[in-house]
Amino acid sequence: MVGLLGGSFDPLYHRHLLTGMALCNQLALQEVRLIPSGAQPFKVRHHAPAEDRLRMVELAVAGQEGLSVERVEVDRPGRSYTVETLRVLRARDPDQSWCLLVGSDAAAEFAQWHEADAIPGLARVVFFRRAGGELPPVPDVEWVDVPAIDISATAVRARVRDGRSLRYWVPDVVAEYIATHRLYRDIEG
Repeated sequence: MVGLLGGSFDPLYHRHLLTGMALCNQLALQEVRLIPSGAQPFKVRHHAPAEDRLRMVELAVAGQEGLSVERVEVDRPGRSYTVETLRVLRARDPDQSWCLLVGSDAAAEFAQWHEADAIPGLARVVFFRRAGGELPPVPDVEWVDVPAIDISATAVRARVRDGRSLRYWVPDVVAEYIATHRLYRDIEG
């Protein structure tokens, strides 16, 4: 079974990698594929273009056993709906079983997702929370805990904007990419 961990990755930071590996190990998955979103329905906009966000994820997981990148949402035009992503993946690889990994922040909105009732028929759905975090009121679902690291994309972008170091916040290759491509320098959060 392959895990699917979607997100903005705007930018990717160490908590994403730790969460992916923790879920891969806890759930005995073959691998976890990180899926940078194209255009998320619940986000007004991303701070970096999809191709830049995808490239940062590719750089971060290169050579990391158990983690890989899935670019299906970046390649598809329009809004990135999870149900459509799962349908594309199942059509592309019908013999593969999928496990959709959903963080507690997104779990609270899960019932509002596009065709949410169809998702469990396409993939095993596992919700995760950071250790010590609260569980949203989502009944009858599978929950696992992952290690808590108090890092957010907003904090990473603020560090870039303020000219502060990203060392230990993001993988070095991601920090280099952000600097080289001058991402997040003129943003508000």
